[in-house]
This record gives sequence, C-alpha cells and structure tokens, in this order.
Amino acid sequence: MRQAVYAPQGVVATSQPLAAQAGLAVLREGGSAVDAAVATAVTLTQVQPGSNDIGGDLFALVWDGRELHGLNASGRAPAALSLAALTAAAKPPSGALGGGQAQASLAPPARGWLPVTVPGAPAGWQDLHARFGRLPFERLFADAVHYAEQGWTVSPTVARRWAESVEVHRGLAQPECRDWADVYAPGGRAPQVGELFRNPGAGRALQLIGGSHADAFYRGEIAQALVAYAAQTGGLLTAADLAEHTSTWVEPVRADYRGHTVYEIPPNGQGVAALQALALLDGLPGHGLHEQIEAMKLGFADAHAYVADPAAYPMPDLLDRAYLARRRALIGDRAGDPPPGDPMRGGTVYLAAADADGMMVSLIQSTYQGFGSFVVLPEYGFGLQNRGAGFSLDPAHPNVAAPGKRPFHTIIPGFLFRDGDPLGPFGVMGGHMQPQGHLQLVLATVDDALGPQEALTRPRWYWHTARQVEVEPEFDPLLIEELRARGHEVTVATDRSTFGMGQAIWRIPGGYVAGSEPRADGQAAAY
Repeated sequence: MRQAVYAPQGVVATSQPLAAQAGLAVLREGGSAVDAAVATAVTLTQVQPGSNDIGGDLFALVWDGRELHGLNASGRAPAALSLAALTAAAKPPSGALGGGQAQASLAPPARGWLPVTVPGAPAGWQDLHARFGRLPFERLFADAVHYAEQGWTVSPTVARRWAESVEVHRGLAQPECRDWADVYAPGGRAPQVGELFRNPGAGRALQLIGGSHADAFYRGEIAQALVAYAAQTGGLLTAADLAEHTSTWVEPVRADYRGHTVYEIPPNGQGVAALQALALLDGLPGHGLHEQIEAMKLGFADAHAYVADPAAYPMPDLLDRAYLARRRALIGDRAGDPPPGDPMRGGTVYLAAADADGMMVSLIQSTYQGFGSFVVLPEYGFGLQNRGAGFSLDPAHPNVAAPGKRPFHTIIPGFLFRDGDPLGPFGVMGGHMQPQGHLQLVLATVDDALGPQEALTRPRWYWHTARQVEVEPEFDPLLIEELRARGHEVTVATDRSTFGMGQAIWRIPGGYVAGSEPRADGQAAAY
C-alpha cells in the first residue's frame, strides 16, 4: 500500500513518474501550479501513449487563490462531417458511448478518420499558460522533448495496455491506420517493460508547438502537414477546421454534499452525472452501497440523455431541487434500471498540481479509447483522438453528430471545497468509470474521513448497465451478498483496468497531502 505524500510547498500527482517529476522540476524553478500542470500534461503525451497524445483534448479546473476557473479545451467535428457518413459506417454499440441508454441502435465508428475531431490539447496548454503561467511556454516542453528524442523506459501499466492496443490495431483494415505501427509498434510489437522507446517525430512536433505558442499546430507547419495527410488518406480535417479552433473558459457547475461542495466542468462533459448522484444522496438521511449505485444510475441516465455541446443544446437544470426530489423518490430497496427523467428545459490521463502560493490545478487529457483513432501523422509522431465516437446517431438526441459540434466527453476534472474553502483537486480517469470514481472518492473523503491515498486505495465498484455491477477482488464479501439480495448482478472482476486511475491533492495547514493511484505506475512528487 502506498503512503500519502506530504508537501510543504508544492506537489504534482499523476499516473506516470517521469511526468510527475517533469512537473515538480517546473515548480522548483519557480513555475506556477499551471506551469507544472502543463509540463506534466505535455510529458504524459510521451510517457503514457495510448491514454493521451498531442492530438487529444483536455479539460481543467484552476483555483487561482480567489476564484475557480474552468477550461473546456475540447475540439469540434470537422465542417465536412455528416450524420449520413457516420451512420453508413456505424456498428452495433460495444460500450457506454455518448448516447448512453437513449442512443440510437448503432454507434459511430471508433477508428479511422471518421471519429477524428479537431485536437484541443495544444490550444489548451497555451490558454492555461497565457492566463496563469510564469515560466516561458517553451520551457514547459523540455522534458517531453528530451524523452521523445533520447528515449524513456516503458513502465508496467503502460506496457500492458500498449500491447493490448497492438492487438486491436491488427484487426483494423482502414488504410489511414497503417502508419500507426511505424510509430508505435516498430518491429510489429509494443515495447516491453523497461525497454527504451524513442519518438523523434513527436519531439519535433513538441518543439514547434512550444516555440510557436501552439500556432504551428493550428496555422503553421503541423497544420499544413495534417491537412495534407488528411487529403491523401481520406480525412475530413481542413485548414479552416484547425485555424478556427478555440478553447472556452466556462463557469464550473457544483453540487453540495454534507458541508462540502464538488465542482465539475459543465457539458459537453459528463461531470453532471457525479454531481447529480451526490445531490441525490445528500437528500437521504442515510445511505449505503445500494443507494450509492442507484443514485449513480440516475445520474448516468440523465447525463446520457441530455449532455451535449451547450452551443447546440442548452442542457436542462438536472440539479434543480424539485427535480432532484422526484428522481430521489425512484431510489427503492431493489436494484433498478431507471430511464432518464423529464426536467424542465431551458484510454485518458489525469493530473493534479499545487504550488506554494495556493494555486491548485485539476487537469484531464485524453485521446479517448486506447490510441484514439489509430490515425497518426507520421513525420510528427503523434496520434489523433476518436472523440467523434461519442456522438449519437439518433437525429432526435441532443448529442447527435453535426459539423462543428463538440461531442459528449467522458473526461472530467474535479475540485472539492469544504465549508466554502478550497480543499483541492481530484480526478479518476477511465471512461464510464469517471463519475463513479468521483462519487466514491468524495464519499470516502467526506463520510469516512479518509485521506487522499486511503480514499484512492479503497476497493471500488463499477456499474456498467442494467443491474450489472463489478467489484474488485478485495471488496467486502458481506457487501457483495447484500447487493445480490437487493437484485444487483454482482461479479468480482479480475481485470483492474475497469476501475479507473485517480489522483488527489488536499490542502492542509502545513502545505498539502497527496495520493496517487495504486492501480497505475505513477506517484505524487513533492517538495
């Protein structure tokens, strides 16, 4: 079991040690928590490939000492995308995508050019730095460029998931996916644990992004190469799609739970599912595991029905007290399979960072499913996300695919306040697991007074669909039997990858205390 890390001045927590150390080095040089977060995020594109890349998206929450800010740095669908093209290439859904229980009977393709949306991460790095950075932007890329050019030794969790992605790639027939193996599977296999891996093309791309404050990615050399490659291989991205991309500063959404307040990024992310579950439980005089699972189901039902790009569909108030009371009444003694309500209408990496001045950052970054689209820009060594797979194909759904629209996103950074004061950033990555991980970490912190490392280490449950619940092997057998007696179909999982990977940093009188996910390779690095 890992021990909590105590830090008098600053700390960075993430799922890969080299990235945590990159952020820590920036803090030691006098950089802000945002500088450290950006340096960590950029380095993660190299040392945790498959979970994130230069061609991905990010969301962030930043406490600047006075106010909490939200950044939506997710990209939009190309202007040439059509619902007809996605539908023609659709397949039966294999998991919980953007339409959820209300989606059409087919899901958008997950690989190749069709699910590729404009990458938002490079612009997100720049926007965060422009507002809260202290060190030169180019400095934040130094460690990532070094590892890309000189190499880094592959860590265990990364190696295992990389090997799984190689097997997925072998089954892909799209010609635009062929170049992926040249970059990420040289010799026809994934690198093994402890093996040195280099990606000089990515080093070149990162130098261009850092030296141009991301302009090279959206209007310069990289943009030109990306547009040319798309034209050669059947992609939809154009120079206008890239040049017109912007991030969005947003007002975080919140829910109260027993003297604490949890903040999330508003849609197009699914953070509202976690907030609704917490708000439902806050209105119960007492609750156990059964009620927690049922509240989470209700949160997911509404999120999958109503979360979409707010520019295209203003989401109804799912946290309205009267509406919550109606939804709370659906939590009974037996396992249910709730539909969405009718309110009044109006792979991923996670990191947390904090500095000596009290600035704290919650940042999450992803290409979505392992290695995203499997489309790689060869000479620049990076892959593109497949976030378009999060669209619905149902024309009546708020999240229906459309040109220039942001799709439903699974990635959500969290931030916790106690009695009105900022406690700190937290997050649990892992697709459909993320709101469930947020719920479980907050309950462990608030109800059971666990520290961040203890809360992250506690065995987790995962609800997928209907009455199906998975639990980790260490889960209390008595709780398992209680759930089964209430109608839940409980299985004990052997693969821990289902249960997500989290980080958390809490502010304490002497500085900070941090925890890092024991199911991953990472660490909390402090000074």
